[in-house]
Amino acid sequence: MTSLPSPSDPRASEHVIALTRAWVEYAVIGLNLCPFAKPVHVHQQIEYRFSSATDEETLSRDLLAAMRLLADSPAEVTDTCLLIHPWVLQDFIDYNDFLDVAESLLEAEGLAGVLQIASFHPDYRFAGTEADDVTNCTNRSPFPTLHLLREASLDKATAALPDASDIVDRNLATLTRIGHSGWKALQHRMTEAAKNPARGERPPAHPEK
Repeated sequence: MTSLPSPSDPRASEHVIALTRAWVEYAVIGLNLCPFAKPVHVHQQIEYRFSSATDEETLSRDLLAAMRLLADSPAEVTDTCLLIHPWVLQDFIDYNDFLDVAESLLEAEGLAGVLQIASFHPDYRFAGTEADDVTNCTNRSPFPTLHLLREASLDKATAALPDASDIVDRNLATLTRIGHSGWKALQHRMTEAAKNPARGERPPAHPEK
């Protein structure tokens, strides 16, 4: 479990974003959990958006603002957005329930079919799995996070990847192969890299064998 910074810490947002960025680099890209992530990372088209919300109402406002900003921004400038909210929805059940609210906001804004929301949480748990199943780690981020993606960009990336339908199965196999020890080691590397991004060891280009 990632330690939470205090809301009174003036560098809280810096810490949260640095660790989330390290997770993207080391886990999402380093383990190739999402083959679409590397291009937008390399071209700096990912917005890491910090929410200081401590309740769902404030988070809803922050999410709505993030949706509108992404929809109004050129894809070549900002293709995707990670809305990180460390102090609200720390319980995964509450987080999972909030996804219905998030989808309702998307529809109310007329952005269904334009944007979609992917879910990541420190305690993420797929239906039918045990809490300690290592395959849950494919969607376990350092902090509760709502990922806004453009449908058009996703469709384009999927069409360019011949084996896109195999991504989920491949991710499950990757996490099963590295196991809990491998995931913990990766988390340690992410934490160390986030402390000093300029000097941090770079993640592997491909999943570790």
